[in-house]
Amino acid sequence: MAEVSLEAIKSLREQTSAGVMDCKNALLEAGGDLVKAAELLRQKGLTIAAKKSSRETLEGVVDCYIHTGNRVGAIVEVNCETDFVARTPEFKELVHNLAMQIAAMRPRYVDSESVPAGDTVNPEVDCLMEQPFIKDPAQTIRDLVIEATARVGENIRVRRFERFALGES
Repeated sequence: MAEVSLEAIKSLREQTSAGVMDCKNALLEAGGDLVKAAELLRQKGLTIAAKKSSRETLEGVVDCYIHTGNRVGAIVEVNCETDFVARTPEFKELVHNLAMQIAAMRPRYVDSESVPAGDTVNPEVDCLMEQPFIKDPAQTIRDLVIEATARVGENIRVRRFERFALGES
């Protein structure tokens, strides 16, 4: 088995926030290819997130975003398993980014499962979890939450949100 350089491990770790050994193993499996290793870690994250999805989320935070000019704002509740994770800067940043997404993109529902029967929607527009992330359109909000789940090691769930805009009901 070939060795991988510390620089490659460090680069992959900075890119993915995965653990050192996870980065090393992914690079070994990918033959030193950073792009392939990042994809392997992403796939591993999907597997981890799927395993954690049934776990209860009783902790979390509520955050808000008020857009410049104070004419649009959003508030969101995001849950996780422990208060320890809820207090981390990474989790708080995720929740704030979700509030900003809601203010900017006007989703009506958390995901397609929460759409009432008979309501016709475009999931990429109306469902938060299916929307492209405003800071990286190549990634959906679901991808963002799954990556955070893999990094923090806990189930993360967007529970509810509300968007407010002057003059809208």
